[in-house]
Amino acid sequence: MLVGKKWYRSVWFSKGKIYLIDQRKLPFKFEIFVAKNYKDVVYAIKEMVVRGASAISATAAYGIAQAEIQGNLNKAAKLIKNARPTARDLGYGVEYMLSFIKNKKGEKDFKEELIKEANKYADSIVEKCKKIGEYGKKLIKNNAKIMTHCNAGWLASVDWGTVTSSIYMSKREGKKIFVYVSETRPRLQGAMLTAWELANEKIEHKIICDSASAFFMKDVDFIIVGADRVARNGDVANKIGTLEKAIIAKEYGIPFYVATSLNSFDYNCKTGKEIPIEFRKEDEVLFVRGKRIADKRCKALNPAFDITPAKYIKGIITEYGIFKPTELKDVWKMHYG
Repeated sequence: MLVGKKWYRSVWFSKGKIYLIDQRKLPFKFEIFVAKNYKDVVYAIKEMVVRGASAISATAAYGIAQAEIQGNLNKAAKLIKNARPTARDLGYGVEYMLSFIKNKKGEKDFKEELIKEANKYADSIVEKCKKIGEYGKKLIKNNAKIMTHCNAGWLASVDWGTVTSSIYMSKREGKKIFVYVSETRPRLQGAMLTAWELANEKIEHKIICDSASAFFMKDVDFIIVGADRVARNGDVANKIGTLEKAIIAKEYGIPFYVATSLNSFDYNCKTGKEIPIEFRKEDEVLFVRGKRIADKRCKALNPAFDITPAKYIKGIITEYGIFKPTELKDVWKMHYG
C-alpha cells in the first residue's frame, strides 16, 4: 500500500533480516522494526510490533527460514508458533515452512530456495486477500455505509487486507463509501491503524467508540470483520468486542460478515468452545499511551479475543467465495480436495 510516495508491504525479507512496519508507533510515527534472529521475531509477534493473523503468519514463515539459515530452527519453531495462541494462521505459517524444510533440506541451493519459499508464502497471502476483495466488493453498493472492528487491513495481511481489500477495490472502481471505524479498545487498532489506512486511501470514515456501535448501526448497510480462527462449525474467534456487534446486528437485522482466508480455518477445532483465548497484560487496559487511567488500587481483565457463534454470521468471505457457516464443508472440499 502507498505510504507517502512509497509502496510498502507490512512485512518483508531482505539480506537475512526481516523488516516489519512497527504498528505500535502508528499513526504518529512510521518506523521499521528489524528482526535479526528468532528472538526478535518472537518479540515482534508477542509485543504486537506486527499483528493481524495473516501478517504474523508471514512473519512466522520468514522467521522459520531465518532460523534454519542461522542454525536455531528447533528452538525457534516452538517459540514462534506459541508466541500468540489464538490465531490459527500463525501455526499454519510455521507448519508450512517446516514441511518445506523437511522435504527439501540437503538439495542443491537449499538456502536460496528456502527464502524463495518464504516469499512465495507471503505472496500467497496477498493473492488470497485480492480474491477475498474480488468477492467482497460485490456486496458493496455505491454510497454504502460499512462498520468495521479492529484492523484487518493491509497492515494485518502483508498487503490489501481481508476486510479492507473489498473496500479499497470498490473505492478504486469509483464507488462512494463511508466507514464507521470502531476504535477497538484496549489497543485501539481501529482508531490507530484502520483509520490511518483509510485516510491514506482517501476513503471517508469516522472513528466511533466501541460502545457507540449500536447507536450508529441504524445507518449501517452491513458489518464486516476479520477472523483469527474459524472452527469447523463456523464459530469465529476475532478481536474482543466482535461478539457484541454480531449480537446487536442480529437484533437489528443488519448483515454481519467475516472476511478471512482458509489459512485461519481450523478443521480440528469442532466449535468455538475449543478455541484458546489469549489473555494479555492488564496494563493494556489500565494505561493508554503510557498514562494510567484507573486508580492504582484497581485491577483489570484483558481477553484479546471473543467467540462469535455461527448463528450470528450472514456469510464468510473467503478466497473461494462467500459461504454461509452451514456451507463450510464445501469450502473444505475446494481447499483440500
